[in-house]
Amino acid sequence: MSEEDLRAELERLKAENERLKSKGVRGLSLKVSEKGAVSLYGIGRFPVTLYKEQWRKILGMAAEIEDFIQKNEASLKAKE
Repeated sequence: MSEEDLRAELERLKAENERLKSKGVRGLSLKVSEKGAVSLYGIGRFPVTLYKEQWRKILGMAAEIEDFIQKNEASLKAKE
């Protein structure tokens, strides 16, 4: 390969790398785990897995959780 070919390949790979990085932001998804629990993917490195009763209990507290977050906004950090 000539130096020109190598530069062209390098630029192509850089562009592909940027495309893959921007594509890496995925949405949230749900799956049923092997043990029959609900796994939420896309929040962090690992899925959040709880049984249906646990999810229902948390979902029932949605208003309380939102209120808590609003009241403690100054103390809470955001992960971006």
